[in-house]
Amino acid sequence: MSGFPRPLVIVFSSLLLVACSTTRPARVHEEETFLRDTPFEYYSSRSPEGACEIGKRALLSQGYQVDDAKPLAIRGEKYFKPLSDQATKLTITLVCLPSSLGAVIYANALETQFQLKSQGASAGVSVAGLGSLSLPWAIDKDTLVKLGEETVTSPEFYKRLFELIKQLDG
Repeated sequence: MSGFPRPLVIVFSSLLLVACSTTRPARVHEEETFLRDTPFEYYSSRSPEGACEIGKRALLSQGYQVDDAKPLAIRGEKYFKPLSDQATKLTITLVCLPSSLGAVIYANALETQFQLKSQGASAGVSVAGLGSLSLPWAIDKDTLVKLGEETVTSPEFYKRLFELIKQLDG
């Protein structure tokens, strides 16, 4: 390294050291714990079909639109509008399986955020030899743009859901 100026070697070495020592954010799958105690399940003395029917009634009673295609897997969606230019969709999936007690209901909720974006349309006219002209169109086009989605992990959320199911189950 005698051909390189000493300050350049120091700067290059420092950059290399910083690049090697920067920590990358933890990957989500590396942090997953897979604990036995979970807020995502509820046990019922009913059959799996009966337990899912109660789950479907619980979602319907709260204004969820329910997809009714599978008797052991219920999916409900409900939209919320927290702000005038934002919307949130809450999707709850219930899966009912046999257990030694009768049935177990597994619940999963996914919260998806959207934002309303306005786009103005424009029209263009092109004449050969003279050029082109673009004029704004009088109609705005509003579209919902997905900002992100996240699994709801709050034990309190699932506790409230299963409390309603328990009341309807009794």
